[in-house]
Amino acid sequence: MLESLRLTGFGVVEEATLELGPGLTALTGETGAGKTMIVAGLGQLLGARGDAGVVRHGQPKAVVEGRWLVPPPVADRVRDLGGDIDGDELVTLRQVSAQGRSRAVLGGAGVPVTALADVIGEIATIHGQSEQIRLSSPERQREVLDAYAQPAELERYRAAFTERRAAAAELARLEDESMARAREADMLRFGLSEIEGVDPQPGEDEALAAEQARLVDLDDLRALAAAAQEAMSGAEDNFDAPSAVALIGESRKALAQLAGRDEAAQQLADRAVELGMLAADLAGDVAGYVADLVADPLRLEAVGQRRSQLACLTRKYGHSVDEVLQWARESAARLVELVGSDERIGELRRRVEELDEQLAADAAMISARRREAAATLEEQVTRELSALAMPHARLRFDISDADLGPHGADRIELLFSANPGSTPAPLGRVASGGELSRVRLALEVVLADAEEGHTFVFDEVDAGVGGAVGLEIGRRLQRLATRSQVIVVTHLAQVAAFADAHFVVAKSSTGQVTTSDVALLSAEERPAELARMMSGSSGSTAGLDHAVELLGSAARQSEK
Repeated sequence: MLESLRLTGFGVVEEATLELGPGLTALTGETGAGKTMIVAGLGQLLGARGDAGVVRHGQPKAVVEGRWLVPPPVADRVRDLGGDIDGDELVTLRQVSAQGRSRAVLGGAGVPVTALADVIGEIATIHGQSEQIRLSSPERQREVLDAYAQPAELERYRAAFTERRAAAAELARLEDESMARAREADMLRFGLSEIEGVDPQPGEDEALAAEQARLVDLDDLRALAAAAQEAMSGAEDNFDAPSAVALIGESRKALAQLAGRDEAAQQLADRAVELGMLAADLAGDVAGYVADLVADPLRLEAVGQRRSQLACLTRKYGHSVDEVLQWARESAARLVELVGSDERIGELRRRVEELDEQLAADAAMISARRREAAATLEEQVTRELSALAMPHARLRFDISDADLGPHGADRIELLFSANPGSTPAPLGRVASGGELSRVRLALEVVLADAEEGHTFVFDEVDAGVGGAVGLEIGRRLQRLATRSQVIVVTHLAQVAAFADAHFVVAKSSTGQVTTSDVALLSAEERPAELARMMSGSSGSTAGLDHAVELLGSAARQSEK
């Protein structure tokens, strides 16, 4: 339920606040006073397009704020979107700048306008000329019938239809790509077989390159190593040639003698001993290195052949053996995926067949429930239309078979006939604006039980009618308001007389600026406004008497 609506800088409204309650609320005022601006403001909270045109001249922005009492499911949705709920009270806001930038706030959290519209759309509906147009569409007519029939299988059907559409799309894609997948799988198998045949090891290419370079440079390496060995250990054919080991040995002996005479030289002697051992170790290692430098032509040839095999792989699958191995791992995983796609095709085909059977069964049940509900709904709406001064009107749902779609396998069209003897024809083609308004009201009255606690806003529901018909419209709005909150913008006193609360919109002008103000009428003020609505004058005694009589009649009928 909408508790309050505040408009600031919105169109001709400079500042207005409506404190609303349950029941029926009427908004009246002279033509052009700005009544529809209240509805337009509420429309902003329901996602209506906001542009600079809604901002009052000279104001930086237009602001519409609504305070709502919301049920727990709606409160949960608000919290999911990051908003806060104070008890069961929700504050919503829509702001449009003079530059046309729009902002929506839900429970204190900034949200997209579509999110605000989705949430408030669950608890409020505006019925205006646009709704009359929507009622002419088959989609809206189906929604109306489903709101009454409430087929239990419909939610399951929609979920299955969504799954079936996704499965069919994936199946079509996999089947279209099957030849490309087969070619890719063959290519991967060939590559993996080639790599497996060579069996490269991590880092093998680098190790072989180093080994081959060593084998090729063997003579140079032996010469250099032999020179180092001779310098360290001396020449084998010249025992008198100096060597590093012999020279260090002489130095060690001299320092040992020196340390025997001077303790200060002991550290030098110790270091000489250490250096001698290091020199001896190095000399041994150099000798071992020289001994290992043995020419091996067979090994050199084997290394060359192995490097050639690895090069064939690195030309195709990577710049190094490690990259080739990485390609092999990724390709093996991709091959599993490709093979699995063929299995997935089989699974999808079976699932689509299962879903087709389920959809067909559910669609048949939904269609049966719709046909059963349509007969009852037609009868009840026709009865309401008779009370709305359309005694010969007939409303009929034409339900025919159609292909499976998101909402079943029915083609639904609402047919209407206003006069006896005329063949029912599509509602949007044969009904006048006034007839559409009454059809819409009759449907809402019948469907009210399905939307208890909802907020309904009717704009121009009494268009094209008057007199006794206006009384019936008022009576039905009041009846609808016993289960829901109803706000009606009306020009008929017969409708406004049934209201529990009555606001009047008045226009004032300074000659340069026009402003609309909204005021709640007291019980004493209502007769004058009703008299003005009936006769154009609020001061005549006869008009006032008629207004008082009308209010009394409405009150008595409301008590029945």
